[in-house]
Amino acid sequence: MSTLHIVDHPLVTHKLSIMRNKKTGSKDFRELLNEIAMLMGYELTRDLPLGEVTIETPLTKMKAKMISSKKLAIVPILRAGLGMVDGLLRLIPVAKVGHIGLYRDEKTHVPVEYYCKLPPDIEDRIVILVDPMLATGTSLVLAYEALIAKGGEPLHTHVASVIASEQGVDYVTRHLPSRTTTLWLGAVDAELTSRSYIVPGIGDAGDLAFGEK
Repeated sequence: MSTLHIVDHPLVTHKLSIMRNKKTGSKDFRELLNEIAMLMGYELTRDLPLGEVTIETPLTKMKAKMISSKKLAIVPILRAGLGMVDGLLRLIPVAKVGHIGLYRDEKTHVPVEYYCKLPPDIEDRIVILVDPMLATGTSLVLAYEALIAKGGEPLHTHVASVIASEQGVDYVTRHLPSRTTTLWLGAVDAELTSRSYIVPGIGDAGDLAFGEK
């Protein structure tokens, strides 16, 4: 079972409440999504290993702590996950970016992979797999399986979603390995409709972020 963290920082909670409001327009929704991604990124990177290096200040040489050589990659699940990439890159500008494309069959609601492009050394990186919404959890698990199949198992995979359903959390934590995955969420809602919409939720994050509704 994967490790689960709820990022309940007041700023995340506040911004998520604005995102939930149906009066919030696409521009504000997109900016809030990036801001929450950055705040979540701050939390999920707190255990990155530090190494000691020698630097020279304006006054003297000293031993200083800097993030060690472990590399990172940000992998959004297309297309809604793209809305979280810029916020994370503001924190980690040297991170590589991969992409996994999924669509949900309208009749069966089963996710289907249509695209997967990853950094060639993904198995040597810590991966942040991002999707704003974790509804049933099947898309996220499929994306993780594509990540392993197409690139190899990363050093560790952090899964970051702004909002999730209880059903989705249960499914993901049961299907992702606890040793190499950690789940980070802004909030968990109790209800999931027959059409796999999270309630009260935030609506369709992809449509709202890219101005289609």
